[in-house]
Amino acid sequence: MMAVVPDTEQLRELEADTRQAWSAYSEQLRELTGEEYERAERESWAELQTELSRLELRRRSLTHPPA
Repeated sequence: MMAVVPDTEQLRELEADTRQAWSAYSEQLRELTGEEYERAERESWAELQTELSRLELRRRSLTHPPA
C-alpha cells in the first residue's frame, strides 16, 4: 500500500481560497445596517457556506483520495 502525500501547494491555495471566501463575506456586509444588513447577511452566508463546502470537498479529495 502506497501512501499518498497531498500536494502542499494545492493545500496552500485552498487555504488562500478559504481566507478569500471569508473576506468576501465580510466585505459584502461592511457598512450595512438594519434590514439591509439582515437581507444581505442571509444571502452572503448562504454563498459563503456553498463556497466553503466546495473547498472542503477539494481538500478531502487531496488528503483522502479514493482507494
